[in-house]
Amino acid sequence: MSHRILLLGAPGAGKGTQSAKLAEEYGVDHVTTGDALRANKDMETEYGTPRSFMEAGELVPDPVVNEIVKAALADADGFVLDGYPRNLEQAEYLSQITELDAVVLLDVDDEVLVDRLTGRRVCTECGANYHVDFQPPEEAGVCDECGGELIQREDDTEETARERLEVFAENTEPVIEHFRAEGVLEEVDGEATPDEVFDRISDVVEE
Repeated sequence: MSHRILLLGAPGAGKGTQSAKLAEEYGVDHVTTGDALRANKDMETEYGTPRSFMEAGELVPDPVVNEIVKAALADADGFVLDGYPRNLEQAEYLSQITELDAVVLLDVDDEVLVDRLTGRRVCTECGANYHVDFQPPEEAGVCDECGGELIQREDDTEETARERLEVFAENTEPVIEHFRAEGVLEEVDGEATPDEVFDRISDVVEE
């Protein structure tokens, strides 16, 4: 059977990593809002195309995002949805257009998330990603791949990380409550190794 999975979690919770693993394990599409918008940036909606907003540097409005996600899900034979819905309106829309088999919330303590977000280092030369705790380079500050310098990006500072978590909590708390009220939300402890977290999610999906 093809699975329809929604993965929720704060920045740094590991959604991207787990979504990719789930998509591979179950042979379904990994649908992210960003990818769906890029793939359908010229799709006509009554509000205009996504490209018109993206090129103006504006947020793509909900009705346009909804149409794009609907198209992406209609094309998919099973999916893992990551990065959508971002607010209650989108969550209510999603419940109308598809029936989800599993809604999984990756539960990670804020302090752990801040550590994860602020520990990321990126190579200035080749763009390789490292983490000071989880994936350190062989030599501190130097890229294993090309010997380039590793830096902390501006959006990985503690101040920015805490702001991102606040915005997430504000927007996504109603989304979490929406699926909890529908009785489909499962919380998974996201503070273990990626493999352990994956096993926990798989258990939920296969129940």
